Amino acid sequence: MERPQFFNSRFSGCKTPFGAVKQGETVTITLFTPYEMGIKHPRLVLFRDGHPFEYHIMQPCGEQDGSRHFCISLTLYETGLYFYHFDLWKDYTKIFKDRFGNGYISWKDGDSWQITVYDRSFETPDFIKGGIIYQIFPDRFFEGVPKDSMPFADRIYRENKQAEPYFWPTENPEGYLNMDYFGGDLEGIRQKLPYLHDLGVTCIYLNPIFEAHSNHRYNTANYRKIDPLLGTEEDFKTLCKEAKEVGIAIILDGVFSHTGSDSLYFNKEGRYGTGGAYHDLYSPFRSWYDFSCNYACGYRSWWGFETLPEVNENDHAYRQFICGKDGVIDHWLQCGASGFRLDVADELPDDFIEEIRKAVKRNGKDKYLLGEVWEDATTKFSYGSRRRYLLGNGLDAVMNYPFRNAVLDFLKGANGGIIAAQIMDICENYPAPALHTLMNFLSTHDTERAITWLVGEPANGRDRFWQSERRLSQFQYECGISLMQLAFVMIFTLPGVPSVYYGDEIAMQGYRDPFNRGYFQWNCTENRLKPLIHQLCELRKQHDAFTEGSFELVDCGSDFIHYRRVGKNSTADVFINRAQATRSFHWNGKTFSVGAKRFKIKIASVQAGLTDSEDD
Repeated sequence: MERPQFFNSRFSGCKTPFGAVKQGETVTITLFTPYEMGIKHPRLVLFRDGHPFEYHIMQPCGEQDGSRHFCISLTLYETGLYFYHFDLWKDYTKIFKDRFGNGYISWKDGDSWQITVYDRSFETPDFIKGGIIYQIFPDRFFEGVPKDSMPFADRIYRENKQAEPYFWPTENPEGYLNMDYFGGDLEGIRQKLPYLHDLGVTCIYLNPIFEAHSNHRYNTANYRKIDPLLGTEEDFKTLCKEAKEVGIAIILDGVFSHTGSDSLYFNKEGRYGTGGAYHDLYSPFRSWYDFSCNYACGYRSWWGFETLPEVNENDHAYRQFICGKDGVIDHWLQCGASGFRLDVADELPDDFIEEIRKAVKRNGKDKYLLGEVWEDATTKFSYGSRRRYLLGNGLDAVMNYPFRNAVLDFLKGANGGIIAAQIMDICENYPAPALHTLMNFLSTHDTERAITWLVGEPANGRDRFWQSERRLSQFQYECGISLMQLAFVMIFTLPGVPSVYYGDEIAMQGYRDPFNRGYFQWNCTENRLKPLIHQLCELRKQHDAFTEGSFELVDCGSDFIHYRRVGKNSTADVFINRAQATRSFHWNGKTFSVGAKRFKIKIASVQAGLTDSEDD
């Protein structure tokens, strides 16, 4: 990167170290000003989030190429976000940040640069780094035990595994039927462990598996019981044990912001006898919920859905139930789980997340705590406060929606320079322990399938009747496969841990739920993506550049990106050419070509003074 005119926080000559820093670490900042401006006493304007401005006079530290250099070193002891810009102390001139991290002159307010300062003791699990996550929507993966009957009379069994999930409107507030079950179970996942191991999977993330009365199971009915359609607690223990034997960990979905109204705890529908918070003023669960005539349904519910009463996460009894000794967290981790993903983490108080972390980590510092956050998790502001997710006492990492959006937007036509800047924002803002354990993905149960999003007709808010049975043309599908290959290369080589949503490896299609939750097409003959995923898994295992290597943007343009990962023992250069024509790139003193909609990965491994290179 060439030296900027004034400042760029991503240029090592302007700021060291790059990105977020540990508390107590010293940051050195250097500003460049042209001679002709006559600047003598610039000031760094710094403030910690929620605190007053501090003004620090910068000292002259050299002159070169027609510019004066001014430096300052700061040691930041308090965790949190710090923001800074420059005041040139002349004619009210200030320097603020543009979208690419460069400094520009302004006489008005502008954006400041950010420094994230995190707890010096922040560590994240090693097992997740360098691996691959595979996300499974349990009902739709594989039916290991044939279903002769349903455990509850109101469940509809779908014998035809090729059929589309039901979606028509009902009296249910969700607006579509969620009572159809395809019979996927824990035994089915156990039987498919060889398939997942051969693919390269090292961690399975399961959508909710606790008893609940919908096929998505986000309306928990009993936190301490496996849904009977999925199996038993012994089945879960067996799955964890056999998965561990082939090097696969399992993390669970923790839905701790709400329960189901049809649950052991709330029991509005009366399925669980006469007790429950809804009917019994003296129920031990009554304090979990907020009852008031100010709510349309008489109680606070998640986004107004009456079937999802919100819990009061500040209630001591509820916290003890989840986080206390032998609570929900302890129970399932002791059964063999390796961590939790927290559903709607932005709706959980920070101190509750921090309490969950303590519960998770007392079962072993290698246990993983992931959060669902859709934005930059360091700058997230919700419920009246800046969130503390990644400062070292909360989450290990988050679901990396910013990378997902950047990758798919780039492959759909967005300018590579803008996309690269979005990627750099996350790399710069996130603490290294979190950055290297982020969950990177192309699809989830909450998004359209990636291939549909990339090449399908945009849904643009159209209803489920329009989305139903809508398939890609053969031309769209072939284009989609090419773009999916590039997309997988990017999420496997960017910082973080790649995740494959079940079925993406065979290019399953589908718009929003429930169409993105179809039963896995085990008879599918699409085999162009699986070998690539396997190769990328092996690449990550062999080269430490992808585990905890630094990230450098080398070059980018409207339709290409070249970035570099630098580890202790290897360096990887990744070249992505989205264009319709072949493009030339330069690497290690050589020029080579990358075909249209193709990629290359060049690896330099230093062993006994030798340098080797590896293509795609």
